[in-house]
Amino acid sequence: MTNPEIALLMLGLFIFVILLGFPIAFTLMAMGIGFGYYAYYQPDQAFFDNRVFYLFSQNTFSVMNNDVLVAVPLFLFMGYVIERANVLDRLFYSLQVAFKAIPASMAVAALVTCALFATATGIVGAVVTLMGLLAFPAMLKAGYDQKLSAGVICAGGTLGILIPPSIMLIVYGATSAVSVVKLYAAAMIPGFILAGMYIVYVILRTLITPSLAPKLPKSETDIPWLKILLLMLQAFVPLAVLILSVLGAILFGLATPTEAAAIGALGAMVIAAGYRALTWGRLKEAVFLTARTSAMVCYLFIGSWTFSSVFSYLGGEGLIKEFVLGLDLNTITFLLLSQLIIFLLGWPLEWSEIIIIFVPIFLPLLSHYDVDPLFFGILIALNLQTSFLTPPMAMAAYYLKGIAPPHVQLWTIFRGCLPFLTMVFVAMATIYVFPQTVYWLPDLFYSVR
Repeated sequence: MTNPEIALLMLGLFIFVILLGFPIAFTLMAMGIGFGYYAYYQPDQAFFDNRVFYLFSQNTFSVMNNDVLVAVPLFLFMGYVIERANVLDRLFYSLQVAFKAIPASMAVAALVTCALFATATGIVGAVVTLMGLLAFPAMLKAGYDQKLSAGVICAGGTLGILIPPSIMLIVYGATSAVSVVKLYAAAMIPGFILAGMYIVYVILRTLITPSLAPKLPKSETDIPWLKILLLMLQAFVPLAVLILSVLGAILFGLATPTEAAAIGALGAMVIAAGYRALTWGRLKEAVFLTARTSAMVCYLFIGSWTFSSVFSYLGGEGLIKEFVLGLDLNTITFLLLSQLIIFLLGWPLEWSEIIIIFVPIFLPLLSHYDVDPLFFGILIALNLQTSFLTPPMAMAAYYLKGIAPPHVQLWTIFRGCLPFLTMVFVAMATIYVFPQTVYWLPDLFYSVR
């Protein structure tokens, strides 16, 4: 076999092995070292003199020395501390009573809570699980439709991988060499557009079919405005100030993402202490979860960079590039094809594997099709919302099913996610037709074009 054929064998074998359930990071490292040993092999060479071992050690050092990735554990720590600070129940209740005059007030409050909490944590599983424990039973008890309630929790909980400070955008920035600061600015408007679409859909759907979300009894909503204001000050304002401080420091150039993440981590501890939730046990658990998740991301980078280096050296990247260029695609069809592939990859894979392993395959093609990597990254961030909502591997649905009442069927949750899935595609089409939604803030702050 020629070297490109071996590269394709390497890629196919990798996909087969991970579908069997092997850990992806270590599979990447094993494949990279194994096939790399063949690629760099020279006769009369000592076993450990093969250049693949030097490549592996250099990639490990590069990940450890990457300044951009330092923000990952800091933002994760901020999220885990907020998650354990008992903020969510206060936030949901305060928004629920504040939105009492709006149709489907509990669903709207759940979406806003999900968006804020997902922005603060960026941990999809945690947001869906906590909101599933808090808001989902409350909506069902109030007579809300099961499908609508499930879709609200699942869709709202995934917003954290799009709206800054998103861990996904940091990882994409490190992979594509695009400024994380500019990615954050570019993602703000699309993120709020998608969240706004969710809210508008819920309100319109309820106005058309009021039985989907009955109004709450007056005894539950007849709360003086002074008390509502006090609840908002206690629950909404601290978290909002933390998020705006972190994002404002980044967007206005007052701090790098890493420095702002450190501020956010400190602010999260202050909020937790203010709510008397900063115990030694919770702090230790947050540190442990941060270290575990950060290690997973870093090992994925090490494995992916080793795998992709060997894959490219064997000629696989060039072969794929020639194949795509041979299709004679224009910009629109290239974007459609690439986003379709990412959409399908979202069924068996997590967003981190897609960004670190498969997105680099498309990056060398962007210049040929005159696609801005910044714009491409925001399209991907929107697209990856679908990986949590699309059956049969809709992880958000499985998170919710794990803590939902027994009478709520998985298929009901899947059906509830589908309308929100449609709105993700509408949002992607919107930013393609109106690219200024992506570029307006980066142009305003940084003059990117």
